[in-house]
Amino acid sequence: MTRPDGAPVRVLVVDDEPDLAEVVTGALRYEGWEVRSAGTAREAVRTARDFLPDAVVLDIMLPDRDGLAVLRELRAAQPHVCVLFLTARDTVEDRIAGITAGGDDYVTKPFSLGELVARLRGLLRRAGMTREREAASLIVVGDLELDEDAHEVTRGGEPVDLSPTEFQLLRCLMRNARQVLSKAQLLDMVWSYDFGGQAHVVELYISYLRKKIDAGRAPMIHTVRGAGYVLKPVSR
Repeated sequence: MTRPDGAPVRVLVVDDEPDLAEVVTGALRYEGWEVRSAGTAREAVRTARDFLPDAVVLDIMLPDRDGLAVLRELRAAQPHVCVLFLTARDTVEDRIAGITAGGDDYVTKPFSLGELVARLRGLLRRAGMTREREAASLIVVGDLELDEDAHEVTRGGEPVDLSPTEFQLLRCLMRNARQVLSKAQLLDMVWSYDFGGQAHVVELYISYLRKKIDAGRAPMIHTVRGAGYVLKPVSR
């Protein structure tokens, strides 16, 4: 996904939690997007003025001003910018207030990075601010193919039925084919930013993928002891 002129999508991440902002920023850069971050309302407005983002991931609870006020100021300067609230406020009233104030979407913490990226892609697509790179939607490693847009996976031409989480995990492994990814990296990419180091969830979903991807075939998903997991094509 790019801008209509082919340039990378621009996203501004506004959150006063440095670790969270770093994880979200990394996930969005992984999409090939240009990303900047801000930890305060004042910094957010100043950065947006210079950066001109296509979308803003905005926390409501900022140290110097309310995120709803920031939204109004951003929209005054850029009426068509997409704004996704990312906040710990999870009541129905909070959601209504965010959407009524002009937010385009609302995601509560803790959250899935995969869902956050998907929500942003949907907002940008509906706003007509991007175009899809058709060739980039298909990831191929050996006889394994993953279509990001259609959410379809095949191996050797045979369809593989995956859950949304399995799909996101496989997508990460395929985008980093031949590269070892640690359990911590996979937790950051697929699950909540504060998942609490529960690495067993990665082991569990790797086992699910192996049953669906590698069952009855030469294995593509490998464990690297003490390091993590790697996906690579079968050697001929």
